[in-house]
Amino acid sequence: MTRLSVNINKIATIRNARGGNMPDVTKAALDCERFGAQGITVHPRPDQRHIRYSDVLAIRPLVRTEFNIEGNPIPEFCSLVSKVKPDQVTLVPDARDAITSDAGWDTIRNRDFLKDMCSLFKSLGIRVSIFVDPDPAMVEGAALCGADRVELYTAGYAASYPAGPESAVKPYLTAARAARECGLGLNAGHDLNLQNLAYFIRTIPWTDEVSIGHAIICDALYMGLENTIGAYLAEIQKK
Repeated sequence: MTRLSVNINKIATIRNARGGNMPDVTKAALDCERFGAQGITVHPRPDQRHIRYSDVLAIRPLVRTEFNIEGNPIPEFCSLVSKVKPDQVTLVPDARDAITSDAGWDTIRNRDFLKDMCSLFKSLGIRVSIFVDPDPAMVEGAALCGADRVELYTAGYAASYPAGPESAVKPYLTAARAARECGLGLNAGHDLNLQNLAYFIRTIPWTDEVSIGHAIICDALYMGLENTIGAYLAEIQKK
């Protein structure tokens, strides 16, 4: 079954808006697990505007489900990941001033660099996923870099879904098949929500993991965090 990893960055954004420790990010991570999430995702950025490096260090010893750290493998990030040793690292080509992730890696142009990163993290026993657009060539490139998985950047799917789910998911299905043929595991994330998640999973049932943060926190404002996580798990399980 596809696993739900909750990205807790937005909880940290709320905390940082006022200072102090409300809401408590570490408690939120543990509560997400208690409410049924099968993983916790964090995406520390250089400006630490949401999850901070200190949060990652505090959360890691307490998380009992899968711990996934996303980010651009700049030296500071590599040092953090090497120290923390999460279950999975997801390499994302974010610019330092990016508001949110907006593209996947060009795994062909950046092959040498990504090969080095995959080798580094895999030597530490960390599973490596590379964030890519739904392009079979980029998926195949990730396999040649030595990745264990790819994460498909699903913003395009989410944007096109209301106009036509079948056409929206088509390039993702093609890329997902390429991943399977290459022997790669498959993750997905960005703008997945209660409206479009179930269709994606039904169409690509070999998706290993979805990472969702923004939509979960938005829905939790109305439904509460426990009910929201339950609702996302129910969407994943729909046939």
